[in-house]
Amino acid sequence: MKSYTLVLALAGLLAAGCGRKETASAPPAEDTGPRYPLTGEILDVDVERRILIVRHDEIPGYMPEMVMEFIASAGDVANARPGQLIRAEMIPSDTGDYRLEKIWPDDRVTAAAVAAGTNALRQDTAIRGRRAYREVGENLPDFALHDQSGAVVQSARFRGKQIMLNFIFTRCPVATMCPAATMKMMETQRLAHEAGVGNLELVSITLDPVYDTPGVLKEYADARGIDTGNFSFLTGPEGAIKDLLAQFGVLTEFKGPILNHTLATILINEQGRIIHRFDGSNWEPRDFVAKMRRE
Repeated sequence: MKSYTLVLALAGLLAAGCGRKETASAPPAEDTGPRYPLTGEILDVDVERRILIVRHDEIPGYMPEMVMEFIASAGDVANARPGQLIRAEMIPSDTGDYRLEKIWPDDRVTAAAVAAGTNALRQDTAIRGRRAYREVGENLPDFALHDQSGAVVQSARFRGKQIMLNFIFTRCPVATMCPAATMKMMETQRLAHEAGVGNLELVSITLDPVYDTPGVLKEYADARGIDTGNFSFLTGPEGAIKDLLAQFGVLTEFKGPILNHTLATILINEQGRIIHRFDGSNWEPRDFVAKMRRE
């Protein structure tokens, strides 16, 4: 009954729509020019010019298999490694240059790990049904996602760690929403270190996985000078993100370009049990640090 009441309350917040900054964020429109799915192998990386040299597969109806230079974002270039298999979207320009966006790792081992985690999470959410929402006292669900470097992060990696977890997206323009949440997570990281909390992992999972690829998250973290030694930004398949949102009781809804969403910040102990939760944006880093166990 408690979880059902909470879902109704959060649904009321979400229904308030754009009039409530607590629940509404508007991402800018994406480039609407032609895009072509691309798979291939990175042969070389020119960091200074922000160029990836890629041997790509045939793009049916557009281009045969060949080796080409592609412009890429700073985050994607920082993540790129020679020999890495990728999938992406290729965007031609009027000047004859080609750009790659939405770059994801595409090797079999990585794909299999993420797919297995996504399928297991889907089954778990389906089995839980209307009780998918995890109360304080329940355990962290199992998952497998990509972090800001493109590496696969499975929930098992955090065993024995305290976890502070929230959901954000990089295009959120409302200062009191995701930007404020990220700043508070950074402040919590600093205060926890000062307080001698040495086994803490901070995790921000994207609400917008279609846009927030590993490279986008990398650039987001770097632009803010975030120490990612124990602060991970995670993304992955839309299905996995939706299941995690359901299990953590975070509501989202796109209305055209508007992404309405609720906020939740969650603390999980070393045994993987949820021990504290705050809904909304008015939480204080010191309050969370006070609930963490010191080593």
